[in-house]
Amino acid sequence: MTELVRLSKRMSELGLCSRREADEWIERGWVRVDGKVVSELGSKVLPHQRITVERQAAAQQARRVTVLLNKPVGFVSGQAEDGYRPAVTLITADTRWKEDRAPLEFHPSQLRSLVPAGRLDIDSVGLLVLTQDGRIAKQLIGEDTSIEKEYLVRVQYSKPGRLPDSELKRLNHGLSLDGKKLLPAKVRWQNEDQLTFVLREGKKRQIRRMCEAVGLTVLGLKRVRIGRVMLGDLPPGQWRYLGPDERF
Repeated sequence: MTELVRLSKRMSELGLCSRREADEWIERGWVRVDGKVVSELGSKVLPHQRITVERQAAAQQARRVTVLLNKPVGFVSGQAEDGYRPAVTLITADTRWKEDRAPLEFHPSQLRSLVPAGRLDIDSVGLLVLTQDGRIAKQLIGEDTSIEKEYLVRVQYSKPGRLPDSELKRLNHGLSLDGKKLLPAKVRWQNEDQLTFVLREGKKRQIRRMCEAVGLTVLGLKRVRIGRVMLGDLPPGQWRYLGPDERF
């Protein structure tokens, strides 16, 4: 016997949408299972059953935006905390990068359900993705994501001389955080006081804690790439739309 699974979960697994979007579409009668409309939340399906969505759902999804922000220091990625403003407050018509060529007009409705797909610490800067599209959020922060994120990290060694090669090797593979081994990373010297980190996971304050474990203090941290999307020349505090031809 093949087990029944929640319709919203199955739609997410198939990459149709996020679970939250699926529930919204089900309630609106926009989802069909084997050709029949299913509008009851919590409905279950068998994995082989055919799921389709109405054109209204696809049209709504097409209108959802994803923006790339160069987050400055002093802004939190998500909800406001300790008096600090959330990064989404930087998304206004005035702060859109003048060189953004995306064929979209900014409208305040685009701020509705615009959430960060990943975190960037309050004292870190660089590329932050905010999206209304559940598929992109799942791609970037889902449990099985393997998308690389690249950082430039300015460091200071707490002991005389340079960081030994053996400790650099540990940064690449050999450290654990919170009792769990970290996935292999790519860490190398960019210049005498700056490292590049390429990670495929994003534990809280991961790079700072990795550096601490080998005697390095982080003086500055900037995210410059997520997957195939680069920060490029986007100025601090400004944003642009993810282009129609860009993919993470």
